Amino acid sequence: MRRNVSWSAWALGAALSMLPTLVAAQTSAPVVAVLYFDNNSFGKDRADFDGLGKGIADLLINDMASNPGMRVVERDRVQSMLQEQELIRSKSIDAQTAVRLGKILGAQYMITGGFMSDGKGTLVLTSRVISVETSAITNPVKLQAKSDDVLGLIGQLSTKLNAELKLAPLPRQSGDAGVSKPADVGAGGTKPTGARVVPPASAKSPKLDVRTALLYSKALDEQDSGNPAKAAELYRAVLQKFPDFSPAKANLAKVGKPGN
Repeated sequence: MRRNVSWSAWALGAALSMLPTLVAAQTSAPVVAVLYFDNNSFGKDRADFDGLGKGIADLLINDMASNPGMRVVERDRVQSMLQEQELIRSKSIDAQTAVRLGKILGAQYMITGGFMSDGKGTLVLTSRVISVETSAITNPVKLQAKSDDVLGLIGQLSTKLNAELKLAPLPRQSGDAGVSKPADVGAGGTKPTGARVVPPASAKSPKLDVRTALLYSKALDEQDSGNPAKAAELYRAVLQKFPDFSPAKANLAKVGKPGN
């Protein structure tokens, strides 16, 4: 019995001794923020795709939040910051503005990008990474796929960024509130009960066409505008087409809470 007690005490001590290292690793992981993607579409239907950039950013944030090598700023916080800076209606955010926004968010790296739909079934995504400290622009990415698989294209972008981003660990900043931490994400890319579900877009899932992605983006916009009933209606419309679409489920549960 005494031997078992001694072993348990040793195991507990060993586990506790590892905590400072684990905490340090987590808090030194760089903070990354994703801004809304620009609409670079062309043709007479270009305006039809306005708003899609918010949905693309939301899904990319969800996917990248499962990467243990970084902490990703939650979209709600990005939205609040854009509202405070009166940039919600901005058609495009340049590198200098992205750096300024990164400092406000407490992020070390900003991901910006654009999308282009030719109206004939092709969707192109581009992105780049901007260092808030040096203003250096790195990791340019351009991907193209059929517009009936938006999730697949975002999954490709996330996978490429996760594989190629070589972000140096940096000290935790005071502005880290509202940042998704790697420790918050469990198996399958989902957070523990009571936290926002974060499913990887790259996981096997039904194809999400660009029109339904637009519907999801409009639901996010209604949610951000303080119209929970309309947002819920749009999320339900998305789920009618894709019943297992976890981001829509999570947000529908959120806007359906009393007081929203």
